[in-house]
Amino acid sequence: MKYYLIAGEASGDLHASRLMRSLKKEDPQAEFRFFGGDLMAAEGGTRVRHYKELAYMGFVPVLMHLPTIFRNMAFCKKDIVAWRPDVVILVDYPGFNLSIAKYVHKHTGIPVYYYISPKIWAWKEYRIKNIRRDVDELFSILPFEVDFFEKKHHYPIHYVGNPTADEVRAFLDGYKESDAQFRARHGLDPARPVIALLAGSRQQEIKDNLPAMIQAASSFSDCQMVLAGAPSMAKEDYARFIEGTQVKLVENDTYPLLAHARAALVTSGTATLETALFGVPQVVCYKTPLPHLIRFAFNHIIKVKFISLVNLIARREVVPELLAERFTVEEIRTELGKIVPEGDARRRMLEGYEGVSRALGDAVAPDNAARIMVSLLTCNV
Repeated sequence: MKYYLIAGEASGDLHASRLMRSLKKEDPQAEFRFFGGDLMAAEGGTRVRHYKELAYMGFVPVLMHLPTIFRNMAFCKKDIVAWRPDVVILVDYPGFNLSIAKYVHKHTGIPVYYYISPKIWAWKEYRIKNIRRDVDELFSILPFEVDFFEKKHHYPIHYVGNPTADEVRAFLDGYKESDAQFRARHGLDPARPVIALLAGSRQQEIKDNLPAMIQAASSFSDCQMVLAGAPSMAKEDYARFIEGTQVKLVENDTYPLLAHARAALVTSGTATLETALFGVPQVVCYKTPLPHLIRFAFNHIIKVKFISLVNLIARREVVPELLAERFTVEEIRTELGKIVPEGDARRRMLEGYEGVSRALGDAVAPDNAARIMVSLLTCNV
C-alpha cells in the first residue's frame, strides 16, 4: 500500500521513521512519500520536503515565514491528491497537520490517521471538533489521553504504547557498561554519587535553567555534577555556564549517564519521563518569564495541573515541579536534598515511578500502531 506521512519537526522525524520501519514489516510492499527528515529518508521512499522548511517556532518567525508555510501547505495538498495514497499519516505538528486533515477529508476519500495525537488536553481543546470531523483514526502514546478523548469527548482512539518506554527498555536490555567503566570513560570521580543535570535541548532553556541548577547542586559537595549535552547543542553552547564550576560535560551520552546517576535536575519535557524510567529520583525545574502571570495561567487558562509527563501519567504529583514563582535556587536545593539521601521522599518517588511504568505498559508503540493501521486499511479495501 501507499503511505503519505507528514512530520514537521525532529521528534516527529524520529517517531515517523520508526513507524515506517514497522509498517514495512507488516506490509512488505509499502511505498512511502513524505514531508520529514533524514531518519525517515533512511527508511526509503520519496521525501518531498524536509521538515526544516516547516519548523518555525514562535510568533515572529512564523509571521516572517508565512508565505513559505502557505506554499508548502498548498504543495502538500496537491501532492497528496496527485499521488493518491491509501492513507495519509500525520505525526504530531497540529498547526500544519490539522489543516491538511481538513483538506484531505473534504476533497478526497483518502483516510486520515493521526499518530501521536495533538495535546489538546493542555491547550486548544476546541480542536476536538476538527479532529472528530477530519481524522479517521487517532493513535496515542500517552495512556491518560484515552479518558480525555473517549470519556470526555466520546471519540474512540488507540493507545499503542509509549516510544520513550520502548527506547529505554531496549537500551537497558543491551547496556553492559559497569559503573566504574562509565566513570573512567568520562573522567569522573570513581566514588562520589552523580547528580545529572538535564537542562534542555534549546539555547534559551539552557540559559534560563542551567545556572540555577548548578548553583543548587553545588551545595552537595559529596556528589559530582554531570551535565548531559544535548545532540542539538555544541560544547561551546555550555562553556560560559560551566566555566569555573565543578560541572563535567558528557556529550551525546544521556542514557548511560542516567543509568549511573543518583539523582537529577531536569527541565520539563520527555527527559522527565526518561529519567523516571531509569529509576532516577528527580526535581523538575523550568524557569518561566513573568512567573506570577504563568501561575495565573495554570490556575485559570491551561487545562492541566502538571507540566511533567511523569505527573501527567501518574495523575498526581510524583516529582516536584519548580516553575513560575517556585523556580528558585533555594527551592531546587531543598527538593534535591530530599532525594539524594535514602529516605521516605526518595522511596515514595521510586514507588510512583513503578506506577508510571505500569500505566505505560510494555507494547512496542510503532509495531502496535503499524499492525492496527495495516489491519484497518486491509479491512477497508
